[in-house]
Formats: sequence, structure tokens, C-alpha cells
Amino acid sequence: MNRTNLWVLDLDGVIWMGSEPIAGSAEAVAKLRDAGATVVFATNNSFSTEAQQVEKLGSFGIDAVDSVVSSAMAGASLVHEGERVFVFGGPGVVEAVAARGAIIVDGFVVGDEPPDAVLVGLDWDLSYDRLRAAVQAIHAGARFIATNTDSTYPTEVGLYPGAGSIVAAVERSTGISPTVAGKPDQPMADLIRDRFGTDGVMVGDRADTDGAFARTLGFEFALVFSGVLSESDLPTDPMPDRTAVDLRSLVKESLANGM
Repeated sequence: MNRTNLWVLDLDGVIWMGSEPIAGSAEAVAKLRDAGATVVFATNNSFSTEAQQVEKLGSFGIDAVDSVVSSAMAGASLVHEGERVFVFGGPGVVEAVAARGAIIVDGFVVGDEPPDAVLVGLDWDLSYDRLRAAVQAIHAGARFIATNTDSTYPTEVGLYPGAGSIVAAVERSTGISPTVAGKPDQPMADLIRDRFGTDGVMVGDRADTDGAFARTLGFEFALVFSGVLSESDLPTDPMPDRTAVDLRSLVKESLANGM
């Protein structure tokens, strides 16, 4: 087995489940770093800011400063300095767009100059007026960008509607398909490859997002059974290159085989 020095880890189902850490995940990250690997955390959570993501990982004993790549960052990578962007999303998207030097507009009404882009993510302040503004801005010529199309996301009290549910409403109302930025699509892969390297392993608990993202990255796909899928779900599409009960077991076995 060739030595793998870049490990990209999903969060939900790999590092934690909801607000609870998965046993051994912090230990596994530490062992990878002790062995000289770069560890990156890739998440389709567009709502939380980078600091919030780093803080949560830190509360579980994992230093993640400058190591988080989110779908909000991927979406923001598709807008340019000076462009006017209507953010139909949460604080994480606002932060990422501002960091690009773009101008955030609050809304849109017919007759105004349309923004250059509408960037849609998870929005806990979802309202009909914000949906109306997004739809009309796209009809007026704004580019339609989605942070991700995950229809749901897990919480301690069951599934909540994800960004994909909002994206679907905008798409249905406009008849226009968005450029999707997060896992498993190319913009997020480009961010990781440009910042961290072009050869590695993607660790996740789902084949449809994490496995497909591994293929977009051109990385190995390691499937852990601590989240959505179990061993009984095999075979999957794509099939994993490595499997393990959880991240701790995966890292232990990988270290024994030279990474």
C-alpha cells in the first residue's frame, strides 16, 4: 500500500454524530498527525462559520485551525471580488462570501439592478420573501449557485431539512439548475486539491456523497460504518477502497500497513 499523507475526513458519521463525538475519533486524528499526515475536515455544513466548526472540533479534543473546508467556502469560490451577491443562506455563507471581497446584497425587487449571483445554502431564517427575492433575481439574470444539495441533515432529534430542500424550491421556481459547489462536486474538490495536495484518502460514512467526492478528488475512498451505512449495505456505488468499523479502526489498520 502506498503511503497516504493527506487524509480528508467527513464530520457527521466520522468524527461525531450530532453533538456527540464518536469514540476514538480524536485519538485517530492525533495518530495520523503523529505519523506525519495532513488531516483536513470536509463538510457540507454551510450554515456554521469556520470559527464555529473549529470550536466544535476543539471541544472534542481536535485542533482544526486552518483545516476545515466547507461547502460555504466552495460556493464562495465561485464568486469574485467586487461582485454583488444575494446570500440565501446562513452565517457561514455570509462569512465566506465577504472573505472573497464580494458585496453582499440584502434582497432584490423587480426593477432593481440584479445581483451577479444568488448563493443558496441552509437558511434558518427562510421566509417566502427571501425565496421570492432569490427566484426573481435569478429570473433577472443572476447566476444560481448552491452550496450543496443534501436534502436533510442529522440531529439528535431526527432529520432536519437540508440546504438541498431550499435549493430544490428555487430550482423548481426558476426552471434553472444551479452550479453546485460542495461534496461531491468539483469546486470543493478544487479547493482541497489546491490548498492541501492532489493525492490522498477521503474518509466518509456514505457512498453517494463521500464516495462520489473521493472519485471527484481522485482519492481513495475509505468507508467507515459509524454513520449512515453498515457493512450489510455493501456493495455500494462507488465501492470503497478501504472499510472499517470506525475511524479509530481504520487508522489503526492503515498505520499497520504503512498508511
